[in-house]
Amino acid sequence: MQAVKVSEMKYQFKIVITDDEEGMRLGIKRALESEECRVFDQDVEVSFEIFTAATGEECLEIAEKESPHLYFLDYKLPGINGIETLSKLKQINTDNNYLVIMMTAYASLQTAVAATREGAYDFLAKPFTPKEVRVALKKSVRTLIYQLQAQRLREEKKQVRFEFISVLSHELKAPIGAVEGYLDLISEGYVTDKESTDRILSRCRTRLNGMRKLIFDLIDMTRIEAGTKKRNVSLINFYPALSEAVELVEAPRQKRNIKINITCDETLTFNCDRTEIDIVLNNLISNAVKYNKDNGTVSITVYKRETQLFIEVSDTGIGLTQKEADKLFGEFVRIKNSKTTSIEGSGLGLSTVKKIAELYKGSATVKSVPDEGTTFTVILNEGEHEGAGYEN
Repeated sequence: MQAVKVSEMKYQFKIVITDDEEGMRLGIKRALESEECRVFDQDVEVSFEIFTAATGEECLEIAEKESPHLYFLDYKLPGINGIETLSKLKQINTDNNYLVIMMTAYASLQTAVAATREGAYDFLAKPFTPKEVRVALKKSVRTLIYQLQAQRLREEKKQVRFEFISVLSHELKAPIGAVEGYLDLISEGYVTDKESTDRILSRCRTRLNGMRKLIFDLIDMTRIEAGTKKRNVSLINFYPALSEAVELVEAPRQKRNIKINITCDETLTFNCDRTEIDIVLNNLISNAVKYNKDNGTVSITVYKRETQLFIEVSDTGIGLTQKEADKLFGEFVRIKNSKTTSIEGSGLGLSTVKKIAELYKGSATVKSVPDEGTTFTVILNEGEHEGAGYEN
């Protein structure tokens, strides 16, 4: 059952007032119609569509047809009484996303226990005032909004999980299919000479390396998000970490004659988790090489301003449009166009870089010009560390 969302800040709920006294029904209806209930702690407004019923049977008919959110239900009714009506409402509204306020002049402990067992949310003892009706209403509306928000979050979580698994499945199926196809060519005898076999095996290794990076990136990302990654924060000499990250791209850099310029004080130190810094540097530098042009240049600049560390990695590569750049830090985002079709990637690396920057109360940004190049800037704040598993 869903409330009708009139706007971003306003909801409409359906209410049923069930009492065999017409004066009571009309009195409660007037009290509810006299003002809209504003739930200040939620910063939303709600209005009401109100139905009335003289018997439990009429209330159940409305419940079947309208799926109301809130019931003002009298205990003593002709035909089936309030407790019996309350019990039957559970059979109609199986999602239990509704509330019942029992009204009775016989407010005994036995009645309260019986109504509570059947799911009553609150009680109004007759006689009551219009103000008491509104207080009970506002209390119920707050609870209804909490329930609806929780339900929406559950649905969003399911959708995100579904999309995540779908994208992950696609990213893993493609290289598996390619490797199987290459191996079939060899096993079925279509390729017999060593040169062709070596070329195919090289392609298989490339695909498998891409899968390995996807898995490692996924592990890094999920551990950071879940707060389960153990963090060992200490003062490190930054230049060796930078040098090691550059060494990892030595082979592809040389193959494409890409020059790497480094500007970093060799005595620069920073208080951080070394593995997190490795993830940031490896992703930024490997991307700068992968998406560069042959004979291009990668410029890496690292410096500190007071307690802030700045990491800037620029390339002279294919560049991005502003629309593409705006999407770049999302999960599983890979910019696909005629210039990137042959470039492998997991689509998780930059997302993980951004999450690490946020752990340091910092930021990760990108500026790019198509066909001219891209500059990534990561800012980390020294002494600002978040996340479970923090160890100093």
